[in-house]
Amino acid sequence: MERERVIVKTSFVGIVTNILLAGFKAAVGAVTGSIAVVLDAINNLSDVLSSVVTIIGTKLAGKKPDKEHPLGHGRAEYIGTMIVAAIILYAGVAAGVESIKKIINPTKPDYSLVSLIIVGTAVVVKILLGRYVSAMGKKVNSGSLIASGSDALFDAVVSASVLLSALICKFMGVNLEAYVGLLIAVFIIRAGIEMMLDTVDDILGKRIDRELVEAVRGTICENENVSGAYDLILHSYGPGRLIGSVHVEIPAEMKAYEIDRMQRSIAENVYTKHGVVLAGIGVYSKDDRHGDMRDKVNEIVRRHDGVLQIHGFFADPEKKQIVFDVILDFSLADRNAVLSEISEDVRKAFPEWDVNVTMDVDI
Repeated sequence: MERERVIVKTSFVGIVTNILLAGFKAAVGAVTGSIAVVLDAINNLSDVLSSVVTIIGTKLAGKKPDKEHPLGHGRAEYIGTMIVAAIILYAGVAAGVESIKKIINPTKPDYSLVSLIIVGTAVVVKILLGRYVSAMGKKVNSGSLIASGSDALFDAVVSASVLLSALICKFMGVNLEAYVGLLIAVFIIRAGIEMMLDTVDDILGKRIDRELVEAVRGTICENENVSGAYDLILHSYGPGRLIGSVHVEIPAEMKAYEIDRMQRSIAENVYTKHGVVLAGIGVYSKDDRHGDMRDKVNEIVRRHDGVLQIHGFFADPEKKQIVFDVILDFSLADRNAVLSEISEDVRKAFPEWDVNVTMDVDI
């Protein structure tokens, strides 16, 4: 609720500020006949719409879980960000069309001292707004706010270019405003595309921040019975809503009650420290009876290029079966070929055993 309150409050500040800026710039553009200033005003109006969408997306994401969405509605924020990106793209294309029209049929604007002061003030206001919104976005981990803050800082650069073209026009008589407008359009389109691609990555499921992953692993390994944490998978159901699973390596002689107590302790510590829900904690048994075999397999596997990790070693003397997982670098040209080579080398070393190697993913 606190996160939602911060996002809504920050977005309202952006809405009010951008409405005022758009009004002043539109008035300046109408009086002076400057297409660049008018397009800058339109850009501010698109920011207003973006903030409205951010509020709606945040409200939807904050809805309680229900029968159809048992894990909540957090991903609604991603949809909101996509809509914001589409709005920015549309504003950029519209600005580009108008600028091209002005290049074909140019008109010379007439800037007054007051209009220049207004545009200059807008630059300062946008810088302050951008810093404020970005800071709030980072504070509550809101991709929409961070994007809006970056957009506001970029808008300050845009407004500064408009001011510069106005000064050149007024004091040097060179009319560059239509070209500046086209440059503005290009940058707006680029910002929209980048925002959309980032959001698509979130929807597809991009790699979780490496520092968080290592921090969670570290917390898990603080347990005295855990000698390693592997296969940590974190699923994002919206900003700050991570649910995951992990395998931990523990002594083979641990009893069910001890394992149960350990799992509960790990899950509690990870949630308390990192806000991550571990929905499942599987176990790998560390059986010292097969320590020499494990060391030999590790040596064989490590001879191959691109091996990042080997874990989950298990030897079943009754079935004469060796099972383990390997993580291979994504940069390898043919990971399956390397996996086959590893399997073959281990089979040669232990011809009487059935070898089962699984290629794991580097999360």
